[in-house]
Amino acid sequence: MLTTIATYTFPYEAQIAKAKLDSEGIPAFIADELTINMQWLYSNAMGGVRLQVLDDYAQQAIAVLSVDSSDVLEREQGGDDSPCSACGSTDVEPYQIGKRWAFLVFIGLDFPLFPVKNTVRCRQCGHVEKI
Repeated sequence: MLTTIATYTFPYEAQIAKAKLDSEGIPAFIADELTINMQWLYSNAMGGVRLQVLDDYAQQAIAVLSVDSSDVLEREQGGDDSPCSACGSTDVEPYQIGKRWAFLVFIGLDFPLFPVKNTVRCRQCGHVEKI
């Protein structure tokens, strides 16, 4: 018997979780993926894309999916640890300039006119600088 251990709005999210389970040797299955791919507006109405495992693997699968490995990925990818040029703090985050305007213009004109620029913002003093 299959047990649904997680639901996702988009099929790619379920595929990522399934790949993580497959790498741990846990057989997983995705339900309603094709339906959501065809009519993505039905995702919430149908309960999303369901990730299912055999009953025997349910607890193990939930434990595997609950582990957050983002810090490992950031270390491997060489996260930006450069300090803020204004205050010297290393508490910085990625920030996009122009995202709101680009979205609003796209909604109004159906065409993106404003480019979005990737920057870094200091969480301590609010200083924004280019990457």
